[in-house]
Amino acid sequence: MRRRLLASMLLVAVIAVLLLGVPLGVVVVRLINDEAAQELHAEANRLLIGVEYSVSQQQPISPEQLARNYPDRYLQVYVRGNPPIIVGAPPPEARDLTEEARSENGYVRVSRDSAQVQRETRARLVLIIALATVTSRRLSLPLQDLTRIAERLGSGDARPSRHRYGVPELDLVAEVLDRSALRISDLLAREREFATDASHQLRTPLTGLTMRLEEIVAAAGQPEVVREEGEAAIVQVERLTAVIDELLAAARRQRHAQAGPLDVDDVVGQQIVEWEPAFRRAHRSLVLAGDRGLHALGTTGGLSQVLATLLENSLKHGDGVLTINTSSTGKSVVIEVGDEGPGIPEALGQRVFERNVSGSGGTGLGLTLARALVAADGGRLELVKRRPATFAIFLRHDRDNDRRRVVSGPA
Repeated sequence: MRRRLLASMLLVAVIAVLLLGVPLGVVVVRLINDEAAQELHAEANRLLIGVEYSVSQQQPISPEQLARNYPDRYLQVYVRGNPPIIVGAPPPEARDLTEEARSENGYVRVSRDSAQVQRETRARLVLIIALATVTSRRLSLPLQDLTRIAERLGSGDARPSRHRYGVPELDLVAEVLDRSALRISDLLAREREFATDASHQLRTPLTGLTMRLEEIVAAAGQPEVVREEGEAAIVQVERLTAVIDELLAAARRQRHAQAGPLDVDDVVGQQIVEWEPAFRRAHRSLVLAGDRGLHALGTTGGLSQVLATLLENSLKHGDGVLTINTSSTGKSVVIEVGDEGPGIPEALGQRVFERNVSGSGGTGLGLTLARALVAADGGRLELVKRRPATFAIFLRHDRDNDRRRVVSGPA
């Protein structure tokens, strides 16, 4: 590919020389020769006028004066009734350039050596070749630069060059390559973020699955416990599959279309069941408080991941009883998650939601992704209290479900 591009650039240079240099060279050679001929013809006319004036005044024609007036010329003067006058040395036949002027009384011939004209022609041709070379380089060097930029894009270096060359066609190509570089850079950044987000989000359900398997191993002699924990492990696997689907949907910007009614009690209860063994081993407890029977708009997988992230953070960094409180403000369904730990340092504050920001050596991705998942469902995740740490999930209220429940009456 590079060989073909270089061959194309060489062809462009040759065409530039041929289209610009050859016609210009022919024109310049012709102009120089015509100019020399016209100059010599003008000298012949001046000489004839001077000779006729001298004859009319009956003055002798001085060869020495003619040699001084027309240096480097070979002069032949023929006047009726007078001997011919020859001044100067004749030029070589191969380089003889002659013009003559005639009148009723005679004629004159003026000759010169064309070597000087040829030297001037060669000098002009050298200048033309230099100009054509500069022009071809002005075309080929930007093409070489564009080739390097294209190769760099192909190797994954998606930095825009922002080079411009003063040639409209080449500048247009450079602008297109810059736009392509920006698009490629954006795609690569999205791919990296997706890989990072996926690795982080998949860790939480895998941790839950590991805990369930540990419970199965610990209860090897209790068939009922093994069966219950095995079913819980299957639920964890299903959650793992849902996480993958959610991540893919988020990457394709499709999660808004998937948001729908969800039962808050079901999602919160599922998370309590999954995380209760881990909190029990840490000698901590989970408490559910607040209103029951709330319905919100969102995705079950998204809310599950957000709650799992908050519970995991509390298990690692918090202390005491963890309380999940659900309530309704009329416009939103609010799920608060708080514990009795030391909370979040003042220097960190709201920066806990920033990407790659962590106050305890974590990845700094969990809360960032959790907030993005809630936002994708049309809600928001906020830190409502720093000490002890309390986070609140605000989801859109499912009013249609509440109206149906009011019309049908309590179950």
